[in-house]
Amino acid sequence: MKIALGTDHAGYEIKEEIKRYLIGEGHEVSDFGTYSNEPCDYPDFIYPAALAVAQGECDRAIVIGGSGNGENIVANKVRGIRCAVCWNEEIARLSRAHNDANVISIGARTVSVELTVRMIDVWLETPFDGGRHALRVQKIAALDKCSQEPLPAGEVSYSAGLTRQESGHR
Repeated sequence: MKIALGTDHAGYEIKEEIKRYLIGEGHEVSDFGTYSNEPCDYPDFIYPAALAVAQGECDRAIVIGGSGNGENIVANKVRGIRCAVCWNEEIARLSRAHNDANVISIGARTVSVELTVRMIDVWLETPFDGGRHALRVQKIAALDKCSQEPLPAGEVSYSAGLTRQESGHR
């Protein structure tokens, strides 16, 4: 699998550990930086990593920062990205099984390297469940096509052409 990596200074050390691990496991890694512990702005590195996934250059991305929250926000600005902040193995599993997450965001200041590796293993190995979750993922994808202007509740047009109430899903 080809995996993009992106981080800020807070995640630099763990990114390097993850990169070595992934390469050792036979994955191809594209490192979008940063390349040191020097303070930097995470959007400069997270956006290109997420874009590589959206454009099909990489299969998935792992983004890392202090908490993982800002990185998650940036990655989710890219059309076609479903990024999940993960802090344990079960959340990592659910992000794939239920949300078909193609980017995982990790807080380097909140989890150990060992836990990060376990989460990544679970995340890479877990398939999307599909089924009842497929419509939800389709609706997320439809939101990528919506205007940037907020719409009143119930007026968002989903790919199935139905609101949640009309579709019968709860």
